[in-house]
Amino acid sequence: MPRVAHFEIHAEHPEKAAEFYRELFGWKMQHMPHINYWLIDTTHENEPGINGGIVKRMGAKPADGQAVNAFVCTATVPSVDAYFARAQKLGGTVALPKMAIPGVGWVAYCKDPDGNIFGLHQADPKAK
Repeated sequence: MPRVAHFEIHAEHPEKAAEFYRELFGWKMQHMPHINYWLIDTTHENEPGINGGIVKRMGAKPADGQAVNAFVCTATVPSVDAYFARAQKLGGTVALPKMAIPGVGWVAYCKDPDGNIFGLHQADPKAK
């Protein structure tokens, strides 16, 4: 069955986006200067991950209040509250506040400093 194998983040300043996600999630970044592309490695020890990249945005960034017009990637975190606060401290903004997915966990959505929306998910079967 086909599955998501790679994701891309489009940014006006890819190096700043790389710094934001490195600081927020601890993702490993590798700059490929010959194509001005940042490889993202999300793996940690024996945990699987979907790796991706950061590329220069070729148009205007999303306007505030604009509907989502792309896939939204969600990262599993140990604490939605802690990572939500951390994202904001690093220059991100709130896209959708924390909410429960009953019996599954907690989710919140942020915008990175370039306006890209991403999700945070914390597993918690007691969430309601």
